[in-house]
Amino acid sequence: MQIHILASGSTGNAVFLELGGTRLLIDAGISCRRIERGLAEVGNSVEELDAILITHEHTDHIKGLDVLVRKHCIPVYARSRTWGKIRFRDRLPLDCCQELGNELELGNIYIEAFAISHDAVEPVGFCLYYQQMKWVVATDLGFVSRGVGEALQNADLVVLESNHDLEMLRNGPYPEFLKQRIRSKKGHLSNYDAAQALAQTRCRTGAHVFLAHLSQKNNRVDVAASTVNDILCQHGCDVGHDIKLHPTYPNRIVSLVK
Repeated sequence: MQIHILASGSTGNAVFLELGGTRLLIDAGISCRRIERGLAEVGNSVEELDAILITHEHTDHIKGLDVLVRKHCIPVYARSRTWGKIRFRDRLPLDCCQELGNELELGNIYIEAFAISHDAVEPVGFCLYYQQMKWVVATDLGFVSRGVGEALQNADLVVLESNHDLEMLRNGPYPEFLKQRIRSKKGHLSNYDAAQALAQTRCRTGAHVFLAHLSQKNNRVDVAASTVNDILCQHGCDVGHDIKLHPTYPNRIVSLVK
């Protein structure tokens, strides 16, 4: 079992994971070359991928998908309406373009797609199950809905958005319309809201949580970590035992191998 956050942030997102011998890439928001290089760096290869799962159609999640799929002929699963927004779909091999339903079995992994709130046409997060293990990927969400909260329950590993610090966003360089978009219920999750979601969620003891999709203008790794840590501690969580926090970066791989 392994997970490698190849890139996370507004400049591109890609997560590689392997459970029970099944290897998946969630999003391909960096170049094909970077994905190939990143997988090689962690001892894997694109040729070993069983499939690619797409959360939504924004460029920072599909930037490398066109070249990657045409070069390697990898099956890609996305919502029907999401496919409708991917302009290069007609260039991809027809049998690689698979429609994503609410449930999917790929090799040894059972997958549930759940709705999230974001300004994309049909964005989703993923629950991935293997034997007794549950991994969750939930980024690019304006708020934690009841469905997202249920998806986070009993997770052993979570990749959760912790996009911005509220004060840094408020005082930062973005124009007001963009600040409002980020703060909206179809925008991005703040450090505070990520922490509250974790505090109200019953994850498995020792769950690993990757704080993901950090804004490079309105957040810092240390700020996200300290905010989430402090709020979890206020709720009686023993950080480091009950929940283990991990940073992510736009240009550095973060890995966990078990």
